[in-house]
Amino acid sequence: MEFTADQRLDDGVLERRFTLGEIPGILWTPGSASAAAPAPLILLGHPGGLDRMYPRVAARARHSAAEGFASVTIELPGSGERPPSAAAEQARADLRAAVQAGEPVSDDVVDRLVLPLVERAVPEWRAVLDAVLALPGIGSPAGYSGGIISIGVRLAVAEPRIAAAVLFAGSYVPRAIVEEARQVTIPLLVLLQWDDEGNDRQMALDLYDAFGSKEKTLHANLGGHTGVPPWEADSGNRFFSRHLR
Repeated sequence: MEFTADQRLDDGVLERRFTLGEIPGILWTPGSASAAAPAPLILLGHPGGLDRMYPRVAARARHSAAEGFASVTIELPGSGERPPSAAAEQARADLRAAVQAGEPVSDDVVDRLVLPLVERAVPEWRAVLDAVLALPGIGSPAGYSGGIISIGVRLAVAEPRIAAAVLFAGSYVPRAIVEEARQVTIPLLVLLQWDDEGNDRQMALDLYDAFGSKEKTLHANLGGHTGVPPWEADSGNRFFSRHLR
């Protein structure tokens, strides 16, 4: 892991940009973190385009840092300045065409769009987790917070160091991922925007029903895709405080 830039923010949070191989990312560490009292780590998921998403992701990280959590995020494969995927672009165009025509989005389109991304992103997240947990002042267990929800599902199944997850519903989910969700056993908090204009509410509810976790909670709020109420950040902090400390 190579740190390429750092700054101390006005709330005492240390923000460091890094690269790990070809993976760019950002790490936020609260001022309270130390080798003697390491901060639990939260992996911050987002749909890609880190520069575009930065204001929202950084706000989430700083809100979590106020409660003593470190946070890390990465640029997803094919997003931002990373090499694009022609296959993903075609699948995205096919999805938009179906939505604009008022037609159902086929399983084939969803699979072509989501499954290759999950297959590439999850090993990258696990490599970043290895690198960050080796740093002083940051400890495990870790949590996952955000989307793309299919990536969160795969990480919850594959990565034993992730002890809890706050999952943002609102992206198309392959049927294979719904089946994987039955293997998820960690505590979950799922956030669903009831009026999400670009996604399938019933698909999100079916995924929630499939999760095998004995502790799972669904918070459904009125509003569109970007209208998650600000108090849900507090809900997430309380959730992670229960399960990561």
